[in-house]
Amino acid sequence: MSAPRSWLFVPADSEKKVAKAIDSDADAIIFDLEDSVAPSQKAAARDILKDLSGRAGGPTWWVRINPLRTEHHKKDLSVFASADFEGVVLPKAESGADVVELAHTTGNLPIHAIVTETAASLFGLLSYRDAPTPLAAMSWGAEDLSAALGASSKYDPDGSLAFTYRLARSLCLAGAVAAGVQPVDGVFADFRDEDGLRAEADAARREGFTGKLAIHPDQVPIINAAFSPSRDEIAHARAIVAAFAAEPEAGVLSIGGRMVDRPHLVQAQRTLKRAGDRT
Repeated sequence: MSAPRSWLFVPADSEKKVAKAIDSDADAIIFDLEDSVAPSQKAAARDILKDLSGRAGGPTWWVRINPLRTEHHKKDLSVFASADFEGVVLPKAESGADVVELAHTTGNLPIHAIVTETAASLFGLLSYRDAPTPLAAMSWGAEDLSAALGASSKYDPDGSLAFTYRLARSLCLAGAVAAGVQPVDGVFADFRDEDGLRAEADAARREGFTGKLAIHPDQVPIINAAFSPSRDEIAHARAIVAAFAAEPEAGVLSIGGRMVDRPHLVQAQRTLKRAGDRT
């Protein structure tokens, strides 16, 4: 199966929101036990997840647990003994060592690490490459990082993301690619701003991200469209792959009047892989 385009967060303490998320078109659901659930509701949220069953097709199910070495972390791990969860989302990861530590307690479950939520995390992005774990994806977050740094705002006066957070985003992308896992762009907070989400998702895809976090079901179709290759892109990619297959010793070829080389072949292969079972 192709890597998820849309990763939809849903508070795990709301049965209504959980049911709505399950019926959405998201590729992956992240049932949240961390930030969106108050401490007094975390036990109830775990009980809701333990009662989930009967997943048949549709989105894959993931759980965002509480961070390592926190009060609720070990209790959260109990949910994986029952329901059909695809993997675990680790917030506030600071290095590959954190992923190794989690893997020891969750077996071979795939791990999606959120890797830029603390000050220290910005210095450990390459370490995920050297950690032999079931790491499957890396995403970044600005809200927790902003709080950790004591910032009054994460935006410049013109409304654009400030340099520190653009740096975190870029380091996440490079770190994920270096580790050979999926790079996932962070959330777009204003779920009513469809044009803003579309522009941000399109930019993320151009830069190399292959999926994006969502906080509302209405964001899912826009994200799915942004990270799905178009028919023209698929056709062009197939033409490049076919041309190099016909001339395997060639270094440079002409496709449609434009010169393409081996890096273009790699990009074409990635495009076709992303299209996968969705074409």
